[in-house]
Amino acid sequence: MTAYLTEVDAIDMRRRVYADGRIDPAELEALFDRDEKAVGRDPAWTALFVEGVVDYLVMQVEPHGYVDDANAGWLIDRISVDGVVQTESELEALICVLEKARTCPARLAAFALQQVKTVVLEGKGPLADRRELEAGRVTRADVELMRRVLYAAGGDGNIAITRAEAEVLFDINDAVAGAENDPDWTDLFVKALANCLMAASGYVAPSREEAIRRSEWLASESAGIGDFFGRMVSGGLRGVIDAYYSNDSWAERNAAFDQSIRSSEAITEAEADWLVSRLMRDGTLHHTEKQLLQFIANESGHIHPNLMGLIDQVA
Repeated sequence: MTAYLTEVDAIDMRRRVYADGRIDPAELEALFDRDEKAVGRDPAWTALFVEGVVDYLVMQVEPHGYVDDANAGWLIDRISVDGVVQTESELEALICVLEKARTCPARLAAFALQQVKTVVLEGKGPLADRRELEAGRVTRADVELMRRVLYAAGGDGNIAITRAEAEVLFDINDAVAGAENDPDWTDLFVKALANCLMAASGYVAPSREEAIRRSEWLASESAGIGDFFGRMVSGGLRGVIDAYYSNDSWAERNAAFDQSIRSSEAITEAEADWLVSRLMRDGTLHHTEKQLLQFIANESGHIHPNLMGLIDQVA
């Protein structure tokens, strides 16, 4: 291990790796090597490290803004041992790649969520030493980190929460059932799963590429991707529906996808079977899962009979 990486170290390294305005593979590897051997890091170092990783994977690789599966796999392998990210700066770089990229493979977002799962379930990883993150329960800090990952990923190139992300959320929920979890966990869990189900059942969420083409929507502080998710998670359980139906700068999108939105309210057989298998994996319906079922019962236009047995239990 090397000494604490100071602001001076960051300045010196920046001069080296950005001498030509770009970062090459050898320079990126030098950043990783210094970071992994450090006993501590000044914020200036973390900022440089994150900038280098994002520049290399997101800004320099063609096409700009798109992280392909090969590079996602490389990043996962480079920053993790046995599936666990080793340093906080590497975790921050992972999340910033998700935030800065226009689209990333679903497994990269799921991997980021897995890091929260590892902290919650096992107390391992670079976040485990934080006092506000406690193994065995979902804390406010856990919820905020999961929100950040979900917002950043945008769901595999579109606005929807992916099945891979939903599976991780279910795993966390199963593990912390009965614990004194932060109240916001139920809200996030229900909304994320509702988002996933709505998209899977036929809702055509605009891809990031489509969204970016609509410059007036992207530039608007009140109607962009971030605002969509912000309304979805901040307005109570109804927020997820309101986010889909908002009529401000999304009017064009809402008109184009109106039929898809109506059809998406139905819970299909495939969705119902998956949801039943996940809900009953441990043989018990937990509080958060009952809230999800009640939400579906209230908001879905059609519920497949395979799910009605569980719906009736919480009615």
